[in-house]
Amino acid sequence: MSEHKPFVAVATPVVAAAKDTTVGRYRSSIVRLRLSAIPIIQCALGAALAWFIAHNLVGHIEPFFAPTAAVVSIGISFGARVRRSVELVVGVAVGIGIGDLFIAQVGTGVWQVALVVGGAMSVSVFLGSGALMTMQAAGSAVLVSTLNQAPGAGPNRMIDALIGGLVGVVMVALIPLHPVRRAREHAAGVLSVMSKSMIACAEGLLEQNSTKVADSLSAVRGTQPQIDALRDALAGGREISRISPLYWNSRKRLERIHNAADPLDNGIRNTRVLLRRSLTLVRDDEVLDPRLIDLVDQLGHATDVVRKMMLADPGEQPDQAEALTALRSVAKGARPELVVGAGLSAHVVFAQLRSIVVDLMVVCGMQRISAIALLPPTVPNPYVTPEE
Repeated sequence: MSEHKPFVAVATPVVAAAKDTTVGRYRSSIVRLRLSAIPIIQCALGAALAWFIAHNLVGHIEPFFAPTAAVVSIGISFGARVRRSVELVVGVAVGIGIGDLFIAQVGTGVWQVALVVGGAMSVSVFLGSGALMTMQAAGSAVLVSTLNQAPGAGPNRMIDALIGGLVGVVMVALIPLHPVRRAREHAAGVLSVMSKSMIACAEGLLEQNSTKVADSLSAVRGTQPQIDALRDALAGGREISRISPLYWNSRKRLERIHNAADPLDNGIRNTRVLLRRSLTLVRDDEVLDPRLIDLVDQLGHATDVVRKMMLADPGEQPDQAEALTALRSVAKGARPELVVGAGLSAHVVFAQLRSIVVDLMVVCGMQRISAIALLPPTVPNPYVTPEE
């Protein structure tokens, strides 16, 4: 029986890791579902309302395009909805109009479908439309050329598409996503990864553990989708704050997060460089001042304070002083003597740490020039005589 014990010892951690992965995926799925709950409700109600208007109020027998246009115009994402709705409606109108015109004259068939699709896409491209409008025109042309329409229906299908598109815009206005909360959550998610990665990096530097640093680098490299989602959320939030009276008062808060997006993007990029050079430093057994390692750890914890500030609701959000105080403490300790006589990687880590401090201060609302002024100078002032 003894020969089986090593297998059990190895298998148990593997099973535990598999369970952790499964739990993590389940939690991620729940978060995705929670964040998409309102768009799902919007699509469901919008489709039903579009059908009701086109069928019960307007009197169309089979208003297929009404709920379809409503669902596509609302979509499941949060960015640039109004523009997408307009492109959709125009694309549907072009596709249906050209389709009905051609099919009425030449009938249906293989070459007719090719002609209708080519014509609809050509008109869309000629009009200078985006990819959504062009593809929607093609899809609508296909449906028009393959679905039979009741005799005398006239422009019913185009009217249905217009109804659906307008219903989509109305649903976004009446049941809007919070224009600020979603952006804050994405920004806080990026800050959370930065914070945990720098704390783990400090541990890896102290322990000379390259695995911890490498894992931190992988986590930070995976934040680009969150940055993209933040920018999409800001674009969608601006639209919501314009068309929904419920959130007209959120424009200033949304603008502050918008101003924080670029420095946050810069901060995550500088963090990648810091972690990459830290990994090189550990692998090359380069000597690093323990005080600099401690500063990396302090910066990780200060980043978490910024995350809490970003995530807090407006009524609960504390003054920015706490976050700025934590960052100033790191800035004060980032003195050039920490890398005197050190190698290239140590200098890069030191420089990136200072850059990240500045980026996060700008995220907190400080002017970049003021944030840079808080850093200790790296070059001695020639007009100041050093004390003996």
